Amino acid sequence: MSPQRQAILFGLGAVLLWSTVATAFKLSLRYCTPIELLLYASFFSTLVIGAILGLQGKFHLVFQCARREYLLSILLGVLSPFLYYLILIEAYDLLPAQQAQPINYTWAITLSLLSVPLLKQKIGWQQWLALAVSYCGVLVISTEGDPFSLQFTNPFGVALALISTVVWALYWIYNTRDKRDPVVALFVNFLCSLPFILLYYLLTSDFRIPHINALLGGAYVGTFEMGFAFVFWLMAMKLTDNTARISNLIFLAPFLSLVFIHFLLGEEILPATFVGLVLIVAGLACQRIR
Repeated sequence: MSPQRQAILFGLGAVLLWSTVATAFKLSLRYCTPIELLLYASFFSTLVIGAILGLQGKFHLVFQCARREYLLSILLGVLSPFLYYLILIEAYDLLPAQQAQPINYTWAITLSLLSVPLLKQKIGWQQWLALAVSYCGVLVISTEGDPFSLQFTNPFGVALALISTVVWALYWIYNTRDKRDPVVALFVNFLCSLPFILLYYLLTSDFRIPHINALLGGAYVGTFEMGFAFVFWLMAMKLTDNTARISNLIFLAPFLSLVFIHFLLGEEILPATFVGLVLIVAGLACQRIR
């Protein structure tokens, strides 16, 4: 099999796993709180990524990072998985999955905006067009098709979903400074985040024996969405000779996700959700106009 075909298969595998996340979040939250789900998922994802490093023969590199790289991992670990997933899961706890999931996909627009002050990049007309189109989509989705009323289903939930895009964009901006092996860096980041997640859990929650379905949900999210999906995507980017072609696969995820949301969660997909999602994806596509 050619490297490009392998890259496409790895990319499709990552997209398929990411498209199940919204459903997994909502099903798991029936049995646990957001911080409990994050704690379980982070534990499993750290184990999985560590096991992958062991199979790759790279685990020793975890102990060979420079002091600056460990400090960077603390910062990145606080941003994600701690803050990003905590805020995002809280948003899913407050909103229907068909609202939280498309709004989360606007992080690429947020990334372009934050790149101006933080990376000194210039913003062109494509980014402004992308911003306008995508956030019109957010408005349509969050008002369930009545954007001029400005009556949001859950204003706080929408705010959390948008804030999560800021945290996720910051994570990738600061991640550009990391020159380590991507899987090694990912493992150290997750390892550094665990104390913060555990401390937040102890300060805000009473200890209780986890429900088996909560553990299964955390295992799924941690193993596949936070573990294998990232590794698959990194492998796809490493093998491909056309990163744009692989990157375009990500546009499939939000539409696939709606299928899972409808059939597994039983949510009736509103026409406004589909229209808003098309606007968001169109906005993302605008960024690629040369």
